[in-house]
This record gives sequence, C-alpha cells and structure tokens, in this order.
Amino acid sequence: MDVRILWVYKLQIFSGHRPPQSWLLLCLVSVFVLIALLGSSSSSAFNSVTVSVKPEVYTNYRRLKEQTASDYVELKTFSSGASNPKEIRLCGKEREDYVPCYNVSANLLAGFKDGEEFDRHCEVSQDQPYCLVRPPRDYRTPLSWPVGRDVIWNANVKISKDQFLSSGSMTKRLMLLEENQISFHSDDELIFDGVKDHSRQVAEMIGLGSDAEFWQAGVRTVLDIGCGFGSFGAHLLSLKLMAVCMAAYELTGSQVQLSLERGLPAIIGNFISRKLPFPSLSYDMVHCAKCGVSWDQKDGMFLIEANRILKPGGYFVLHETSLSTETRSMIEGFTHKICWTLIGRQEETFIWQKTTDPQCYSSSTQGVIPPCRKEHEDIHSYYQPLASCVAGTDSKRWLPVQNKSSGVQQDEFFEDFESSRSALRNYWSLLTPLIFSDHPKRPADEDPLPPYNMIRNVMDMNARFGGLNFAFLEAGKSAWVMNVVSISTRNTLPLILDQGFIGVLHDWCEPFPTYPRTYDMLHANGLLSSLMSEGCSITNLLLEMDRILRPEGWVVLSDKVGPIENARMITTQIRWEARVIDLENDSDQRLLVCKKPFVRK
Repeated sequence: MDVRILWVYKLQIFSGHRPPQSWLLLCLVSVFVLIALLGSSSSSAFNSVTVSVKPEVYTNYRRLKEQTASDYVELKTFSSGASNPKEIRLCGKEREDYVPCYNVSANLLAGFKDGEEFDRHCEVSQDQPYCLVRPPRDYRTPLSWPVGRDVIWNANVKISKDQFLSSGSMTKRLMLLEENQISFHSDDELIFDGVKDHSRQVAEMIGLGSDAEFWQAGVRTVLDIGCGFGSFGAHLLSLKLMAVCMAAYELTGSQVQLSLERGLPAIIGNFISRKLPFPSLSYDMVHCAKCGVSWDQKDGMFLIEANRILKPGGYFVLHETSLSTETRSMIEGFTHKICWTLIGRQEETFIWQKTTDPQCYSSSTQGVIPPCRKEHEDIHSYYQPLASCVAGTDSKRWLPVQNKSSGVQQDEFFEDFESSRSALRNYWSLLTPLIFSDHPKRPADEDPLPPYNMIRNVMDMNARFGGLNFAFLEAGKSAWVMNVVSISTRNTLPLILDQGFIGVLHDWCEPFPTYPRTYDMLHANGLLSSLMSEGCSITNLLLEMDRILRPEGWVVLSDKVGPIENARMITTQIRWEARVIDLENDSDQRLLVCKKPFVRK
C-alpha cells in the first residue's frame, strides 16, 4: 500500500519551536491585507459575472473570512506563549470504573423513583469529568483471544471476593478466583457446569437434535438478558451464533464489564421504564436465565418490549427457579395477548415462540394487544418510554426467522462492502508501532506482525451498512464488531441486524453505555463531520473514546481535512500518539491513526 504520512506541524508548534512574536504580528497584518484585496477583487468580479455564480463567490468569500478569524484566534494563542496545547489531567482513583449517565443520587434528586433512579439519565447526570479515566494501579493488558476468554486479570474488573463467593447462578458458580486471575471453564470437555446442558435442552425443546442445529431453526442472533458473566454467550459463540450480553449498570461485579473483559459482546441496558436502543425485529432469540426481570410487572410492558425486539417466529426462553404459581399464570396469560405460543416446558425452563402472522394483532381480536401507530415505530425507539402496543407489524422486515431468504444480499450494499474490504487491509497494515517511529526502518529489519496488540472488541462508531463488520468476518479475524448507528443519520441498523450482525442506536453527543477500557479498536468514517454539523463537542467525543478504549488500543478516524486537523490537535491533549495519513492524491479525505498509551500517572 502506497501511503504518505503527512506531518502536521502548524508554525512548527509540534516541533517545539515558537516563531517570534514580531513575526506572528507581521503574518497577521499580511493576512488582513490579503483579505482586503480579495474582498475588493471579489466585489469587482461579482459585478461582472452572471447571476448563476453569485452564490459561489459569496460562499468562497464567507468561508475565507471564517478561516481568517479562526487563524487569527490560533495565532493570538500562539503569540501569547501557549506553544503546546495543555494536557488534560487524569481523573482521580474514584473514577477508575466511571460510567456516565448512571447517577442514582442525582436521579433521586430529579424525582425519579420506582426503579427509574437506576436507569440511564444523561439529561440529569451532567457530571462528566473533563479528565482522562485512568486504569487501576495493577491493570494489565488482557490476554489474547481465545485464552483471554477463559482467563482474565482480576485487577482489571471491579469485583470483590465477597461478591465472587456469594455468586450462585448457573453461569457464575465455576469461576475460579486465583491469586491474580479469574478463570472460567469453557473447554469443550467441561459439560458439568450446566451451561451446555441448558443449551442442548433449549435446542431439544424447539425440536432440534442438538444446539449445533440452532441455525436450522433460524437462530443466529441472541440477546442474553442478565447474562451472568457471559458463559452462555461464550458457548453460543462457539456454535457460530452472535450472542449479546445485556445487563443493568452495576457499580461492582458488573456482568457487562466482565463479559467485555473476556472479549464477549455486551452492553448496559435494562427493563425499567424505557425502550432498549434496538429497532423492532432485532433478535432471533431473547434469553433470560434468572435475569432478575419481573416480567409480570407494569401490566406486561416488559414482555411487550421483548416482543418488539423479537423477530417473527423467534423464541423467548425463560429459565427461572422461583416462579410462583400466580406469577407463572400472569405471564402465560399475557404471552397469549402478544400472540406467543408456549412450545415447551421442562422443569424450570419455558420457551415461547412469537407468531409469524401480523394479523394476529388485529384490534378486532379480543384481548390481544393492538399494533402501534406509525409514530411509535423505530424512529422513536431510542430510550423512549415503553409503549403498550405491538411494533413492527407493518414492516417490510416482518419475515419469519426460519425464512432463509431474510438475510441481506451482499450486492445490495456492494460499494460499502468493497470499500470496507480495502480499508481493512490498509488499517491492518497501519496498526503497528512502526507508524509512530520517527526513524526509517533499517535494512533487514522485519516488520512486527500487525496488530501489535490484541484486537478483539471492535466498535464501528458510524457503521453505515456494516461493511467493516463484513470485512472482518470475510478476512477471518478473531474479532467481533459493535455496529453503532447514530440517531442523527439514516437508520441503517435494521439492515445491519438482518445480516446477522449486532448493533445499537446511539447519540454520540452523549456517552456510550459501557464501562471504561472495554474496546480494543474504535473506527469512525465521517462521524467527526456529522457531529460538528450538529454542534456537538469533538473534545468530549474524544474524551469518551479515551474512556472506553483499552490502554494500547487503536483509533482509526476517516474524514475531511478540517475535522481531522481538529481531532489531531486534541489528541496531543489526551496523550495519544497520532499520525495523519493521506491515502489518495487530490482527495479531501484523510485518515487519523491513533494509539492510546498506557498512562498511569
């Protein structure tokens, strides 16, 4: 790959040399003289050209004025003695596991109650610190996949010995707490921990010979609610299924934090008062094994929300050891109202299947929950209040999971896939410390095998059609991708989900619902331009990226020159190593490749 590394040094600021103040003032005078001359010539030209070019002349003149004002502010800052942007300070130790938007005390003061104080309220918690979240003192780089799936450093997660000893669910009880590690039994030979027995039981209950046949029943994506520490999801991944752990925010002993530390897909979310950040018809199976959700509460609203994200013909699996007769009766009665059929019950495991007939929700059917009006559909599914209606019945995506033609054909998004294919090859060759070496490689030196560190958890922050996910899958990389679609852009998330990938809707003017140090690579194409047009802070975005990125993790940003230059300036404040890459001649697009260092103090 032929790339040219652009060294971005404005007025030699990054080389540590500050021009004399008199020289700067001379530059300022020259700039303003140039503006005056251009303004005069523009006025003359404006009078002589046709009407059709007037907007262009005006636009260019206005852009020049805006650029001059920006340059003036920058030059004024330099001449005052600020030769280098000031580094942003490190947060205190109390912020090591900080997750924004989850502040119970602030929520209570704001009047939230009945469980809503535990929900996500970014509009209340305006306490995001202007500082860098540091790792714990004994933090260590996670072990490479697949070893890191079964062994993690206990200093990397916030779990106490008492919490470990008191955990007793099916997915927790065979964790081994050693001197500085936590081990999980995921080997194929170990079937006595209950997870694989449970998986086989579910497969048999839906009419399959074994859990290796889940694909034959149309099950490719699973939402595992209250996932323990990810053991069920880890097993499903071995079967080529994509399982996402979703659990409530927990100050310590977090299921989401431990799952992500193991390299398993996970996100913070809960059933309390708001819809989940998924569009309708997202998952083939929703799984709850002692997940703590009171499905019989709030007039069945939680079951309606589970129904919203479940695809037609999909399965709802409930494993619960303490269901009273009354609670079970209420759940069974309400599942009938949302057109679910109980297809199996064995001991404490129940499985319902969602109808494939949208007419079942006709308001003429007595006792059945009616379909939603258009205004309650996907465009309003991002953390909006729960709705007492059934969504998705008019969608073109209302296709049974058993229908093999429901997947998206590659040629529908050929351009996105092709560009992502090429981009991934370029990225992979750039993810090496050599890109940050200021010295040329000596003859006979061999390039280190990229990437230098483990890349397992990947986030595509502006996923479009999921092309990067497709490229990772096709290249056989042992990584999974969290596809994030911004709520300010076209909602392509349904198209991503229909490919068997995973993803969420998100507003990047807000923090992302995950724990610190949970992703190895962050990628965004065009996100900076989008946020700048919305008036959102690029500094806040990069601080949030630093929070969720692991030490020695990578960032790849693709955008126009202006936004890339702005981001490049900020990277010096947050201590990232960064290089601007020009991939094409005469193109306004640039690549910003960054690496987060291991900073403790």
